[in-house]
Amino acid sequence: MIWVLIFPLLSSFVLVVFGKYLSKKIVSFTAPLSILISFIISLFYFSRASEGIIYKIYNWISVGNLKIDIALKWDPLSSVMVLMVTGVSFLIHVYATGYMHEDKSFSRFFAYMNLFTFFMLVLVLSSSIIMMFVGWEGVGLCSYLLIGFWFEKESASKAGMKAFIVNRIGDLGFLIGIFWLLYTVKSADFDVINAAAVSGKIPDAIASLIGILLFIGATGKSAQIPLYVWLPDAMEGPTPVSALIHAATMVTAGVYMIVRLNGLFSVAHFASTVVAVVGVFTAFYAATIAITQNDIKKVLAYSTISQIGYMIFAAGIGAYSAAIFHLITHAFFKALLFLGAGSVIHAMGGIQDMRKMGNLRKYMPVTFYTFLIAGLAISGIPGFAGFFSKDEILASSYFSGHKILWSIGVLTALLTAFYIFRLIFMTFYGKERMDEETKHHLHESPKSMTIPLIILAFFAAIGGYVSLPKFISEHSIWEEYLHKIIYVKGELHFIHSIELNLTLFSSALAFLGVLIAWYLYVKKPNLPVIISNKIPFIYKLLLNKYYVDEIYEFVFVNPFVFGSEGIYEWFDKPVIDGTVNGSGKTTLFLGKLLSKLQTGQIRDYIYSILFGVVLLLTLLLMGV
Repeated sequence: MIWVLIFPLLSSFVLVVFGKYLSKKIVSFTAPLSILISFIISLFYFSRASEGIIYKIYNWISVGNLKIDIALKWDPLSSVMVLMVTGVSFLIHVYATGYMHEDKSFSRFFAYMNLFTFFMLVLVLSSSIIMMFVGWEGVGLCSYLLIGFWFEKESASKAGMKAFIVNRIGDLGFLIGIFWLLYTVKSADFDVINAAAVSGKIPDAIASLIGILLFIGATGKSAQIPLYVWLPDAMEGPTPVSALIHAATMVTAGVYMIVRLNGLFSVAHFASTVVAVVGVFTAFYAATIAITQNDIKKVLAYSTISQIGYMIFAAGIGAYSAAIFHLITHAFFKALLFLGAGSVIHAMGGIQDMRKMGNLRKYMPVTFYTFLIAGLAISGIPGFAGFFSKDEILASSYFSGHKILWSIGVLTALLTAFYIFRLIFMTFYGKERMDEETKHHLHESPKSMTIPLIILAFFAAIGGYVSLPKFISEHSIWEEYLHKIIYVKGELHFIHSIELNLTLFSSALAFLGVLIAWYLYVKKPNLPVIISNKIPFIYKLLLNKYYVDEIYEFVFVNPFVFGSEGIYEWFDKPVIDGTVNGSGKTTLFLGKLLSKLQTGQIRDYIYSILFGVVLLLTLLLMGV
């Protein structure tokens, strides 16, 4: 099992040390191959997941009764996560060999990508929360390296730093929660923690406080309110990086952590309520921003924040299998959306503004049809993967009594269909709005980029059939597979007739969202400008993302900078610098003073010796 980790790490090491000596052809073969081997190994172990294998490597920490091992956990949850991470990452790596082929730092890019995949695998295979934290921080480091990969651009450098700092804020809460768990349970092992929570060894109030602290970490990694602000700026990195972060790795970490600790969150009722409310409001909030953005990658960034909100919402209401189900289907269609956007940007010579696109389906048929499948999937159109996972979340929320949250989730589904088809219609339909030079170079992407799109489109289309709605089949292969990792098994009573009506209602809203987008951006393309001019305040509020970045800068960043400058001028400069510089100046003064004793004249040295002898004899005679 350890070989799943070793190959991406080994490849990253080789590329860091020897990358500059290797040709792009060798790097293009080596980097994806390491991920493919890990995927094949995970397939080999997949059938043994129900056994719940623990592979202990060695004892890491032993302090009193606290013993923490470096150990890997292979169970139904980790197995599906590893398959998703390695499978989707492999396709993104293959795509990147074409997308990044002209980049001068080709080998460095793949070294970081391999390392990113390695740390995500550490995170999902860990048997303890301490080892998970190693992977947790590892993906944070790699996100900083990859978002700021083009560090020559100031915007990319700042975006990488922003992601790093915002995640450190979340990780402070996460660390405090871990320490509190260690103090309360005397173990870092997930099974021990969940069993202790379910058996009542952790008081309800303490469980909720710990759950909220851990969730603070999840709001950073999984980009939820209030720590979501780093993810839209992460678009400064290369598009394959965006696909990897949004689909297969970092942003799914918070969802995975909550589901892995489902025993704790199941008894931490207040914490779970907070999780559900934050998740559904993040889903709605981000979707409202996405409907006005004009940068193709920014639309998808806010889409990710919204879709992760759905997963967090599901985990908060106790629908853990539905949360992971949507995580997996989202990995397919969101990777496809980002890689499709990358294909468009590649053809457009780096242009990301959808207002400068139009009718690209004429020039890029493979990109268009695969992107369309992804759009249908994320919109929840019946038959596609997102329909099954989204409706399972919505039905679970309705039948568990969270009808207000359900209504927000359904409204978000309408917005989702609208913003994604707004993107599709602005990009692939209508008149061609690019300049003649750009139009002249329009072309379909190479096979290294289109083949991953086709494979992802296949799974975005059929990936949801492992869990059919209850009104079709009471037996879900997916739920049965994940059944063993759920500690508190609360059975929801689904009324089939109501569930069918709920499904028809949410599907009708999805079709309505598509229809509205078609009417505004194909039938009446001048109408959006007229509407925005009619409601300028609301339009500008959404276009400027509720001015949250500006508020954060005014409330947190500027006072911190001002205070830091004050401390520097009034304390650091006179006291710290004064002490250090003063000691140097004193030493220099004494050195110059003593240097006068070194004249180079023998007679001066003889006089000094005689003076010393006379002084010493005088002191002896005086009895000193």
